[in-house]
Amino acid sequence: MACPQETTTAEAHAGAREGAPPGREATPPMPGREGMPQRGEGAPRPSVNEGTTPPAPSRRVTALFAVACGTAVANVYFAQPLLVTLGRDLAIGPATVGVVVTLTQIGYGLGLFFLVPLGDLVEPRRLVVTQSALLAAALAVVGAAPGAPVLLAALTAVGVLAVVTQTLVAFAASLAGAERRGRVVGQVTGGVVVGILLARTVSGALADLAGWRSVYLTSAALTLLIALCLCRLLPRRDRGGPSMGYRRLLASTIALFTEEPVFRFRALLALLVFAAFSTLWSCVALPLSAAPLSLSHTAIGAFGLVGAAGALVAAPAGRLHDRGLGEWTTGTALALLAVSWLPLAFTERSLWALAAGAVVLDLAVQAVHVTNQSVIYAVRPDAGSRLIGGYMVFYSIGSAAGAIASTAVYAAAGWSAVCVLGGAISLLAFAVWALVHVRYARHGDHVARR
Repeated sequence: MACPQETTTAEAHAGAREGAPPGREATPPMPGREGMPQRGEGAPRPSVNEGTTPPAPSRRVTALFAVACGTAVANVYFAQPLLVTLGRDLAIGPATVGVVVTLTQIGYGLGLFFLVPLGDLVEPRRLVVTQSALLAAALAVVGAAPGAPVLLAALTAVGVLAVVTQTLVAFAASLAGAERRGRVVGQVTGGVVVGILLARTVSGALADLAGWRSVYLTSAALTLLIALCLCRLLPRRDRGGPSMGYRRLLASTIALFTEEPVFRFRALLALLVFAAFSTLWSCVALPLSAAPLSLSHTAIGAFGLVGAAGALVAAPAGRLHDRGLGEWTTGTALALLAVSWLPLAFTERSLWALAAGAVVLDLAVQAVHVTNQSVIYAVRPDAGSRLIGGYMVFYSIGSAAGAIASTAVYAAAGWSAVCVLGGAISLLAFAVWALVHVRYARHGDHVARR
C-alpha cells in the first residue's frame, strides 16, 4: 500500500551527512520543534532516527496507536459470541467448536514469530500500513467466503495479520522515553483490551442485525480506513547501523529466550494468564446461549462492555511500573485473577456474578499484561519488536489452549468444571510468580523485577 508524502529523510538531512566517512552516514541530529518542517502541502514527513532519544508521542498519535491496536486485535475475537451459529453453519459439534477460535489463535501465533520481529529490521510505519491493508483484504474474504474451507483458511490469515497490534505496541514503546514508556504502553495496551472485549459486543449486535458476515465486512472497511490514517499520521523511524538477514532475525528471537531470564519468566506468566482469560471468554457463550438463559448474540456480546472495565487499569498499571512497583502490581493482579473464579462459578444462577467476576478477571489480566510488556521491552530496547513478538507467542499459545480446553471441558462436565479449570490455571500462575519472587529475593537478584 503506497503512502502519500513518501519522502525519505535522506533529502531532509542531506547536509548533516556531508563529510561522513565513506560507507557510513552520519546520524542527523533530532531537530527541535522550531527545526521541524511544517506539515503543509509537500512537506516531508517527520522521522525518528534509531539511537536518538525521541519525545513521547503526542496524544493524537498515542490515541491512533490505541485505536489501531484495538481494531486489529478485535478480529481475533469476533467469533467468540458466534460460536453456536458458526458451529451450526459449519457442522461442528459443541466439543470441537473451539476450533474456530483456535485456528485464528494459531495464525496469530505464527504471525507473532514470523512477522512481528520484522519491526526490528524494516521501517515500522511501512510495515504496519502494509499489514493493515492485507488484514482488510483477509477480512473481506472471510465475509464473502462461499464455504467452510475458505472461511477457516481466511480466519487463519486474519490471525496471522492481526499481529500488526504487537508491531504497533513495540513501535509506540520505541517512540517513548524510558521514563514514560510504561504510561504509553499502558495507554496503547488499553486500546488492545477494549478491542478484545468490545469485539464480542460489536460482533453480537451486528450478527443479530445483519448476520455474521456483516461483522467481518464492516471490520474490513474500518481496517482499511485505519491503514490510511496510519500512513498519514505516523512518523517514520529510520533504521541506523548494520542490518541483519531475516533468518538471523528469527534465530535471534529464539536466542533472546535462552539468554534473558526476565523474558522467559514474563512469557510463562503470559501463557498462564491468557489461558485463564481464554478459558472464560472462549466458552462463556455456550452456557449463556443454552437453556434456561438462552441469551441472544447481542446480550452475550454485551458482557464485553462489562469486561471493558479492565482497560481502565492499563494506564495506572503502566505508571506503577514507571515508579518501580511493577512486581507489586504483578503479584496483586495474579491474586485477583484466582479470586475472580469464585463469582464466575455462579454464572448459570446469576448474571450479576458473571459481571463481577469478569470485571475482576479482566482487570487482573490487563495489569499483568501491561507490566509484562513494559518490563521485557526495557531488557533490550534495540530488540523491542522481537521481545514483544516472542512474548506474545506465549500469549497466543495460552489463548489457544484455553479455548480448546474450556469448550472440551464444558461439553464433558459443564460450566462448574470450566471454572475449576480456570481457577487452577490462575493459582498456578500465582504460584509461579511467588516461587520466582521468593527465590530471587533470597539471592539478592532482581531478575523478576527488572
